[in-house]
Parts: sequence; C-alpha cells; structure tokens
Amino acid sequence: MRTKALAALVALVGVTAFLSPAEAASPSPPPPSPERIKVKRLPLPPTAPSDEAGSCTRSVNPRGTGCVSAGWGSTMRTGGFLPDGRVVTANVTFAGAPAAPDPASVYSGSQLIAVRTDGKTFPNGDAWKCLTCGVPPENRQGMNPDISYPQPFADGRRVLWGTNVLDCGPHRLASAACTPARVRVYPIRWNTKADGSGPGSTIRELRLHPDQVHLGFNATSVTAGRFDQYGYFARLKFDPSPTTGPPRAPRYDLEKVTRMFDADTAEQPVHVDPGKPSKLMFDASVPSVGELRGFSKDGREVFYVGFPAESSNMDLMAADLRTGKVRRVTADPGYTDPMDSSPDDRWIVALDTRGSDRVTFMSGMTGIPPITDLLTTSAVSSVRNNGDRRFFQPYLIDRHGDRGAYRGRQLNYANTSPNWNAGADPRWSPDGTTVAYHERLVSAPSCGGANPLPCPVSEEPGGRRTRLMLAELVDREPVHRRPVKPVSDEVPWGTPYVPGSSLPERPYPPQGTYTLSGKSSGSAKVDIVWDETKTTVKTVSLRYRRYSDDGTSFLDGTERVTRVSHSTTLTSLDWYSDLVKTGRGGKVLATKKTSADGFHLTIDLWETVFQATGTLTTTVGGKTYTQPANGT
Repeated sequence: MRTKALAALVALVGVTAFLSPAEAASPSPPPPSPERIKVKRLPLPPTAPSDEAGSCTRSVNPRGTGCVSAGWGSTMRTGGFLPDGRVVTANVTFAGAPAAPDPASVYSGSQLIAVRTDGKTFPNGDAWKCLTCGVPPENRQGMNPDISYPQPFADGRRVLWGTNVLDCGPHRLASAACTPARVRVYPIRWNTKADGSGPGSTIRELRLHPDQVHLGFNATSVTAGRFDQYGYFARLKFDPSPTTGPPRAPRYDLEKVTRMFDADTAEQPVHVDPGKPSKLMFDASVPSVGELRGFSKDGREVFYVGFPAESSNMDLMAADLRTGKVRRVTADPGYTDPMDSSPDDRWIVALDTRGSDRVTFMSGMTGIPPITDLLTTSAVSSVRNNGDRRFFQPYLIDRHGDRGAYRGRQLNYANTSPNWNAGADPRWSPDGTTVAYHERLVSAPSCGGANPLPCPVSEEPGGRRTRLMLAELVDREPVHRRPVKPVSDEVPWGTPYVPGSSLPERPYPPQGTYTLSGKSSGSAKVDIVWDETKTTVKTVSLRYRRYSDDGTSFLDGTERVTRVSHSTTLTSLDWYSDLVKTGRGGKVLATKKTSADGFHLTIDLWETVFQATGTLTTTVGGKTYTQPANGT
C-alpha cells in the first residue's frame, strides 16, 4: 500500500531528477501519503455587467448589496479566517454602484468583506458582508492607501489591513452589531526621523506575528543605484492622540523596530574567508532576509525569501527569531514566495511555480553554488511573473520539505487549466482542516493581441476573472492551537533601528580572483569584477573543476554573468554558461548551456515582462527546459 501511494505521489508531483543522490538518500522521514482534497468556490457578490456607474441594478443584486468587478486587475486578495474558522476575509473591488444618495452607492471601489465558508448566510441573506462599505470619513482619518493582505487578529474584532488596523471596538466582525458606522480604520506609522517629524517611511508586505503584538514588514531602498530590501520586526502600539508626526489622529506606531540584518558583522552568505583572503566561502546558515513572508504559528521562526541556497533557485527559508538558526523550507527549482504555516506548524501551503517550469531553464540544475547570484537574484526572481500574471499554484508541503520524489501535494490537483493561477497569500483555517486562496484567470495584456497566448474565456458568473477558493482537507482531524505569549522585542541577530540612521550596505567580496572549494572535493576559480565607480559588482566568472558538495555529483565547466543597471529597477544580464554535472561513473546528470552568443535578459523588477535574446537551456535527466517566449 505504501509503495502504491508513493508511486501515485511521484506521478502527481514530479521525479527525483532535481535532487542529488545524497539528498534523495537523506535521513528525513518518508514523505506523507497523498490525501484527499476537496476544492470549492466560495460565494462572492454578483458580477457587475460593467464598471460603469449604475450598472449594478436591483435586477443584478436584488438586495442592493453591491456587485464586484469582472476584471482580473481588481484588488481580489484572500484574507485570513476569523477565529471560528467559518468566515474568511477578502479584499474585492466593487463596481457599477449607483450614485449617491442611493444607499447602494457605498458599494464601490476596493473594500474588505467577510465570506461564510460553511454554506450559511449573514442575517440579510447574503453569504458575504462588506465590513468597510460606508465607513464614515471621520472613522478613517489618516488611513493609508495600502489595504493588502488582510489578517484578522485572534480577538475577532480587528484586522491588519495593509498598513492599517481595522477595529470594530467591542463587536466581533462577523456579528450584526459590527456595522461600517462602528468600524474604525487606524493607520500604521513607522517613524524614521530623529525628531519624529515627517510622514514616516513607506512599508510593505506586513505580516502579523502570532503573539498579536508584533509584526514583520519590509522596506525597500536604493543604495549606490542598487535596489535593495530589508525585513523588519516591530511592536505595534496604539496611540490615541499622537503629538509628533502625521497623521495627528489615532494611529498605531511601530516601536522597538529591528532590522533583520547584523550591521556589526555584516556577514553575508557569500564572503571571503577571514583567514585566507584568496578563498571564497558560501555559508547557507547565515540569515539573509530579502523579503519577509510570515511567521511560524508558534511564533519562533520568521519565513523569508533571501539569498538562495543553490544558484537561481529561489526558495523559502526560515530563521529562528532568537538564535538565527536557518532552515531551508523548500528546495524544488520552482520559485516559491507566498506561504502560510499550519496551526501546528507541521505543514505549509506555499504558492509555487513548480509544475509550470516557468523558471526551470535557469534553476533546474541543482548543486551549483550561488555565486553568480551576487548579480542575478533580483532579475531571476522577476522571471516568475509575466506582468500581472502569476504562474503560482498552491502546494501542501510537510515540515521536512522537498526530498526524494516528494514535491508536496498540489491543493487544486484536479485543476487542469494552467491559465487559472493562485495569488498571495493562502491562509489556513484555525483548526487546520481548510485553506483559503484566490485565483486569477490570465487576461490582457498577458494574453491576446501581440501576445502569442490567446485569452481564455471565463466561465465564472458574469465572466468574472477572479475567484475565491476553499480547499478542504477531508481526512484531517481539527487541531487546537494554543495562544502565543508575547515574544521578546529583541532579535539578537538583527540590528535595533535608530530613527534617522542611514541604511547599511550589504557587503560584497572585493574585486579579485578567488578559489571556492567544494565541500567534498574539487574547486572553482572565481573572478569578481566591480564596476568603474567601484560601487557594485559588475561581473562574476567561474570555472569549475570536479566541484562537488555531496561527493556523488561533480560540476565542470564555466559560467559568466555581467549585470548592467539601466535604472534602479531595470536590469540587463549578459549570461554565458557551459556547465555539466556528472555522476561517479561519468554519466551526465544535467547540463546548463547558453547559445554561442550568450543569453541576454532585460527585465524590470516591478513590470516583470520577460524579454531576452539568445538562449539559456537546462537539461536534467534527459528532459530539456527552455526559456519562455518574449512577452509571455
């Protein structure tokens, strides 16, 4: 029975070719057997016939409680569950509302709704309830425009709503007593000036810590023309009457802020051996938080995407908040980013490009140390998207991660359409038996017109190109999650933030020629060249000779990458690769090769539209992975 289950799993989620023999034979526990998963659509307001004012008539919605936009560019965003596990929050875009003074005029624009997942309805007969439609202006003074990633607090009365906190006072959000007139929206402010003045700094991708008093966030920066980002950990404190900085209205301030980067040692995963200046080292145990993605439900670990453990392979990592101990969470060559940990921390659901092979032409050859990644990480990460299109699908992965043939279990494994893709973030129910997520159907300009991909027709109500989904793990018993006590404000491996202080620079190895030794055998000659201004690394070249970290596979050949920054976000890579990985008997396991004229990628880190000349091709176990067509 066990053999059949594993065979079925291999058929569903992949082959062993991506892992080295040493990894395939690792002492991790056997992978879990595939489990039954039932996926259903959750109810949403009717679809507006158009975005024109007044199109959402009583014939479309007899209750006059609004219509949602059909477009995929709407702000549909899955939120977290309320404490009872029977209601989930979501951002939607209302459209077609009549003009004031019609009572239905409030159902307009981006709003936060609560959706029942148990088939029941709210008192008015709808399966959804708009929490923010009609909140009076005096109840949302200084509200920040960022309303992404709704995350309810455990009290069931508040929601972290982008860079705001929505609060219904003593009333539970799902109750009839919680009306828009009783809702308050308080902005969150991070003070970055020594005297407390100014509007505060822009923050993004906030994630609530399980102790309910801390959160994580990210802030971008541009240093010496380079785009960079740091993750931060902070305490939320409510100030009913602030006396410094705008807005001078009730707000939440971020206090005891820590940057998740050790500015004293400034150690990076790739660094020069202090005792041997000609030796380059790679240490995957160094925390390198590029973008903070969330926390374990016991509050001990922070999840992030950072410097990769293998070249071009962007995985989820976790670091202990107290000790800084790093754990690699995923290892598949696909790009992983949005995620949520289960209530008992035995599982994660991650949105991943695995299965689409979107980035495998760059990342499929495992065992390459991430040295050219000193230049390529941001551009490689950007290939995961095509503009607004994501190539994500939701995967259920146990705590021990990818290993052997195990690549997790696609939640929507019955979904045969690659054109419906998942969006951030997936969310576990409090009892660990269901997962909510949303999907978007590829739309123009990521299809149609000059794009070779035809735009598919939506079969959702009203032609809607977004949908809210619920995956039921039908064989699971409910788990009970204990409240998390407030953790320390201190992150020992980070640096306390001082308002007004300058940003540190992530250090890079000086220009020079180095030797990188394999953990088992062999080595690589590494040449690092800085640009003319001596402000950033321009070119990284490597020549591998029987390089091996595991003693069972060996890397030979050359790779060279040059980066040119046209602006803070527009980057070009000139890439030349001729790599071969062999086994002990000399059998070719994988190759990574560019065309004779090289592979030349130009991509904007925000626009994320793939444009390249030349080719980069990776072959693993006899299967060849090629780059996407330009513009797709």
